[in-house]
Amino acid sequence: MDCLLFRHGIAYDREDWRGNEHNRPLTEKGLVRTRQSSKGLLTLGCIPTLILSSPLTRAQQTAKIARSLIPATPPLRICQELIPEVPPRALIALLNTLPSDAVVLCVGHEPHLSATAGILLTGKLCKGLSLKKAGACLLHLEGSVRPAKGRLEWWLTASQLRALV
Repeated sequence: MDCLLFRHGIAYDREDWRGNEHNRPLTEKGLVRTRQSSKGLLTLGCIPTLILSSPLTRAQQTAKIARSLIPATPPLRICQELIPEVPPRALIALLNTLPSDAVVLCVGHEPHLSATAGILLTGKLCKGLSLKKAGACLLHLEGSVRPAKGRLEWWLTASQLRALV
């Protein structure tokens, strides 16, 4: 399985958002840059067969932007396992239920995504790993999805992804 971890794009600052935190959306700049980053993902040959998204608005917006650019339009599933407060092992358990030949795009939040990556790569949380907004990494997971069994293919910032377009 190939697992793309993709952080949501630039959202309104918490201080500037008067609504529910769950509904905090991407800014106009965030929408544009997320689209550009998504195009960069596709230039790397990463064509998801399934998209999993956190239910928070900014993650769903990011997932829908990425999905709109994929020719085969993969299914999009909203997953509680991608909520920031849910332990990363819940996402790992979900990934383990998917086909081994899947290319899964997981759209979520920090520090949840980098914590998941750290566990998949080393078996523990790794300080220093961080996905920037609209940044992504690709992990290859051979066989069953287990801690310390992942292999990092690449880890790119949003500006690096945008530069590929």
